[in-house]
Order: sequence, then structure tokens, then C-alpha cells
Amino acid sequence: MNRKKILIVDDEPNIVMSLEYTFKKKDFDVYIARDGEEAIEILKSKIPDVILLDIMMPNVDGYQTLQYIRENSTTKNIKVIFLTAKNKALDIEKGFTMGVDKYITKPFSIKKIVAEINELMTS
Repeated sequence: MNRKKILIVDDEPNIVMSLEYTFKKKDFDVYIARDGEEAIEILKSKIPDVILLDIMMPNVDGYQTLQYIRENSTTKNIKVIFLTAKNKALDIEKGFTMGVDKYITKPFSIKKIVAEINELMTS
């Protein structure tokens, strides 16, 4: 069986560390990017099953990264979850309009993220 692959894109080291630890324990291959620019570079050579994507990051933000993912033929079908502090209805609506699969706001529960990813991967 192929190992599942996840790309975690967030500029907050504590969030990255806890998510990386969780998904490595669940036998995922974990890729890490600190901003959208790094994420796009990783996506040129690796195709994860799911991407956890923050919105507010330096250089290239989550909206720009999602736009790149959805416009690129090799990445357009990757499941993307926004994981962000932006919790206003307009932010959530914008995320779904741009093509995000799930929207989770910070602070978050690791259990909820794992459940959402499992649901996405079986749907």
C-alpha cells in the first residue's frame, strides 16, 4: 500500500511541528513549506494527497498558493484544506469560491484535522 503524502504549509513553527509529528505517527510522508513560495517549489516535484494550507503567510499567501494549485494541471485535483485564523464568513466564502475542499479555523483540534483528512481521502 502506498503511503499517504501530506504537504503542510504554515509559517508558525509550533503548528508545523505538532502537525508533522501527528502525521508521521500516522505513517504519512510529510513535506513542509514555510510559505506559498516554498509550497509551489515542492509541488513541482512532489504530488501530495492533501495539503494543509495557511492563508496569512509572508511572500506568497494561501490564496495565491491555492490559485496556483487549481490552475496547474498536475496539482488541480489535490485535496486542499485551509487551516487559518481567518474566521469571518467572507473569508470562508472566498476560500470555497477559490476551490478549497475544507476550511478549518485556528485554534484547531488535531483530532478534527485528522478526521477531516480521512474523510477527504475516502471521498
